[in-house]
Amino acid sequence: MYSNNQRKKNTDDKYSCLIDGCIHGNEWEAGEACLYLAEYLLVNNGYNDTITNILNTTEVYVIPLVNPDGRQADERETDNGVDPNRNFDIFFGKLFRGHSFRLGKIFNRIKIPKIKIPPNEPVKWFYNCGKYPFSEPETKALSTFIGELAGQDLSFYVNTHTPAHYVITPWLSYKPPFELKTQEENVYAQVIEWVNKNTEYDGIFGQELHAKTGGNAMDWCYKEYHVPSFTYELLTMDYYNTKGKWKHDYLIHWMKTTLPFFMYLLVNIENLHNWETPDIQPLLPEGVPPEPLGG
Repeated sequence: MYSNNQRKKNTDDKYSCLIDGCIHGNEWEAGEACLYLAEYLLVNNGYNDTITNILNTTEVYVIPLVNPDGRQADERETDNGVDPNRNFDIFFGKLFRGHSFRLGKIFNRIKIPKIKIPPNEPVKWFYNCGKYPFSEPETKALSTFIGELAGQDLSFYVNTHTPAHYVITPWLSYKPPFELKTQEENVYAQVIEWVNKNTEYDGIFGQELHAKTGGNAMDWCYKEYHVPSFTYELLTMDYYNTKGKWKHDYLIHWMKTTLPFFMYLLVNIENLHNWETPDIQPLLPEGVPPEPLGG
């Protein structure tokens, strides 16, 4: 184990970044993508100059499983029935602006995870965000860790989900009393353009989407620390099931689709840290990105 002084010495001259997954427990591939990236970096360290340079200059933090109870139960919510990605302190508990309601467990026993209006359109569902921000141990731990990284040159944050097939920028944290500065907007626009040109995913400004979600990790991180923050939705809506379950197939294919975006952010980490144009093109292995399924 490193002492605090040793750890500080090892990270003083490095940028840091955080990529996490499975904040929604039933979105398995989000966690698998984190593990796939970690394995790719470790296997290639010392053999691939790009990867070796990344790991020599960057502290890459990967949390593949933010919501272990939800993952074990194959449910979106925490063990308390709370959606952890509505539990952060940013437009918290806004019924129509954030599609969430403040409840938590009733009598510490009864869970009401969501209210479905209408029942089969998930973008219009209302989720239980908990009684107050960071009421859940999962979100308290994650927000504390992000705060620690913010003191170590945190340069970007990616909160990974399934299955909507896009990369989005913050949904609500650009609204008053917050502000999306011109320089920041330009960087986000460059990232969106790159995603659209170089991956099969759709790059979208969060404010352009109809459904907005308050209390989410991405918006909170951007608002609190002003680092480039993204939500990355893997798969496609073909994987959606009205019973709240997902198909889990073509795993290798989907993992390969994630590498371009992750590597693009990593090779541009200094530019992202400084909110400068992320214009470095990553070198990718043969077969990455793969051809789209059915293409």
